[in-house]
Formats: sequence, C-alpha cells, structure tokens
Amino acid sequence: MKIAVIIVRILMGLLFLFASIVVLFNLTPQPELEGNVKIFMDGVNATGYLLALIKVTEFLCGVAFVTGRFVPLATIVISPVIVNIFLFHLFVDTNGLPVAVFLLLGNMFLGYAYWENFKSVLAVK
Repeated sequence: MKIAVIIVRILMGLLFLFASIVVLFNLTPQPELEGNVKIFMDGVNATGYLLALIKVTEFLCGVAFVTGRFVPLATIVISPVIVNIFLFHLFVDTNGLPVAVFLLLGNMFLGYAYWENFKSVLAVK
C-alpha cells in the first residue's frame, strides 16, 4: 500500500506540475478552441474566473504531492479542482476523460490512504 501511495501521489504531482507550469509560463501556444470548449471557455473568461489562481493551486499541490509534504492538505485543497476537471471532461470535452478519471480515482485513493488524518476533521469515530 505504501508503494502504491507513493506512485499515485508522484504521478498526480507531476501531472499538476506539468499542467500548471505550461500555462503559467506560456511554454506552448494556446490551441484554437472550437465548439463546446470555446463556448465554455468564453463563459469562464466572461465571469472573471481566475484561471491563474487555479494553476497556482495546482502548482503548489503538485509540489506537495511530489515532495511528500502536506499531502493530506494538498489532497483536500485540490479536490474541487479535480471535480471540476472531471466534470469538464465528462460533459464538455471527452478527449481528456481518462486522465480526469485517473485524477479523481487517485485523489480518492489518497483520501483513503490518509484517512487517519481526516477522521478528526470529519468527526468520524
């Protein structure tokens, strides 16, 4: 179990680090959006949704996952972002669905692995 936790958290951490660094530092050109993805992103941009804040959160949680420090905290903080990623790929753009499913299941697995840390917060005996 310990090795599986290390593998899952490092893979998730590397995914978040890569995704956030590429966007934050403009390392690749933004692909031309079309269809439902364009409509969704136009709506997100119109609301003033801070994509940079989400990418900074992904970066910090990715660092926590890779280094192994504050993993339970990173698991909680990144959960809403992962749910958003999963729902986006489920309903808007199914191309990234396998990665989104991996992130969702990986985060659930880390939540299970660090369950002792969450018991007092959730008042579970």
